[in-house]
Amino acid sequence: MIDSNSILLFVTDAQKSASFYARLLGQDPVEASPTFAMFILPSGLALGLWGKAGVEPAPAAAGGGCEVGFKVATADMVDRLHAEWQGKSAAILLPPTDLDFGRSFVAADPDGHRLRVYNVAED
Repeated sequence: MIDSNSILLFVTDAQKSASFYARLLGQDPVEASPTFAMFILPSGLALGLWGKAGVEPAPAAAGGGCEVGFKVATADMVDRLHAEWQGKSAAILLPPTDLDFGRSFVAADPDGHRLRVYNVAED
């Protein structure tokens, strides 16, 4: 039986990526080495950053082909996190925008992985 869930992102430099995510998330990784770092998100999901040079089998795709979603409680929190992440030098791909499902913005990490912060609109 599966015990827990994680998302693994293949990165060029695990230490650089760990520093980036530590700034964005406001927390240190629970595990860190030269080739790997692990964060536990508030939802309990583990976010791993794995240096792609050591991954077997080798990854076939680069970052940007999918998104990691961060759901927040209010549309105002989307705007606040956007300002905060922008101030922490995150590359913003989409500023806060009202979409058909709610308010959202998209940032990118140093490897081009898309990070979507969103709030689902009330019906």
